[in-house]
Amino acid sequence: MDAPTTMSADNGTSGGGGGWFTPRQQPPTTPGAEQETAEGNRLAAMRPVGRATPGTETDPASTEPDSPTQDTAPSDAKADHEGRPPATMPTPPIPTHQPPSQLQPQAPPQPSAPAPPADQRVPVQRSAPPENLPPQAKTAAPGDQGASPDAVIVRRTMAEVGPVADKVTSYFYALLFVRHPDLRSLFPAAMDTQRDRLLKALLTAAEHIDNTEVLVAYLQNLGRGHRKYGTRAEHYPAVGECLIGALSKYAEGIWDAETEAAWVRTYTTISQVMIDAAATDELRAPAWWYAEVVSHDLRTSDIAVVTVRPDQPYPFLAGQYTSLETPWWPRIWRHYSFASAPRSDGLLSFHVRAVPAGWVSNALVHRARPGDIIRLGPPAGSMTVDHTTDSGLLCLGGGTGIAPIKALVEDVAEHGERRPVEVFYGARTDHDLYDIDTMLRLQQSHPWLSVRAVVDRQAHLHLPDAIREYGPWNEYDAYLSGPPGMIRSGVDALRDIGIPSERIRHDSVEELVTTGS
Repeated sequence: MDAPTTMSADNGTSGGGGGWFTPRQQPPTTPGAEQETAEGNRLAAMRPVGRATPGTETDPASTEPDSPTQDTAPSDAKADHEGRPPATMPTPPIPTHQPPSQLQPQAPPQPSAPAPPADQRVPVQRSAPPENLPPQAKTAAPGDQGASPDAVIVRRTMAEVGPVADKVTSYFYALLFVRHPDLRSLFPAAMDTQRDRLLKALLTAAEHIDNTEVLVAYLQNLGRGHRKYGTRAEHYPAVGECLIGALSKYAEGIWDAETEAAWVRTYTTISQVMIDAAATDELRAPAWWYAEVVSHDLRTSDIAVVTVRPDQPYPFLAGQYTSLETPWWPRIWRHYSFASAPRSDGLLSFHVRAVPAGWVSNALVHRARPGDIIRLGPPAGSMTVDHTTDSGLLCLGGGTGIAPIKALVEDVAEHGERRPVEVFYGARTDHDLYDIDTMLRLQQSHPWLSVRAVVDRQAHLHLPDAIREYGPWNEYDAYLSGPPGMIRSGVDALRDIGIPSERIRHDSVEELVTTGS
């Protein structure tokens, strides 16, 4: 979930004594005034002498389009995709739901108790016996065999509301902001980009409620990432309350007490894993980092390499990505991959393509200059090198997707390994091969590295198809970074030539939209 939320009482007011989903564990939080003071101190330490503060910039509306859309340029490896609800939402009648009486908050553990292992972080579902299931859940549908009763009910609900997902999303946010108007100030002024992201993340998590391994990793990433929005443990009940309200309205034909109980149990599981992950992360890392732009290299008319210096050490792995927020668009975050392996000087680089109506991407490419201050979220992503093996690396990078591929090459070089690395650098035209010189210099320095440029308009051959002409790749681990279409076709091509799925790694735009990092 992307949105900061707040606790609700049964009467729909904020700050009530107890909501439906009161968490059993609340991470230690810093009072708001102290947090603002610490934030101001960090920012003041970063402020360059003689530079105007971000607040002195001209009105962004003078250079940005009136109706921005989601940044989804096909060549952005980690394109802009942070979701927000719409700026204007209906205010329909608010349904009143009483929580099932058997669901009571769990007693909080001792604060010093260590976090349980990941496989114990998802509580066992308290499901009704089959004979007590509602009629819509008694008949197994494809994919439901072996699923828990709660999972069956959840999937039936999702199938029911699927055709009216837009209405569910609008109603969900209407409930959230009408019942909890204090939340509105925590969202960006314009929220029409990816407004369905919060609900999509919740429903995705609910769909995987029986897959503990996938669910825990997915939710822990969400919980850590949402710290940058100011989300706290006491915020989760309001989201659960409004989720139930929206689902019950648009799944009215199949909604009953058992369906509601199943969703309450499911959401309680989801929120608890996220709360635990945020609590653990709070002990070892800040919610965000300030970073000063130290270099801005405009490679083409719409691509810039932006290098920043964080105000504190920033731990990450080559192949990962993070989220960026600019001073011109507060509370709007977009994902970008690190364009280098960790450096001894602590600097971080990103390749950014300005896409039509892309708020953050255009700001970073056309407005950012050395001395500007941006914010960084925590690192995320699993497209990293396993240095315990000596398998070769087959890397496919399309457009600005070459950024994390370059980082992987540097990572292999820094570990002193001599494993073969084959890089296919895809682009539409020669002009789009903006970093080919860097890659060729790396090839000259490392005999185990091979770099091949694949230009669509010259060879009439798409990047995934090109790899079939080389190989074999049976002993290679594959890494893909680029637009969603390239990721999908690339994965299919790699599977066709015999590379098993477990040896194919990528963090596509679609995955990032779903995970909410």
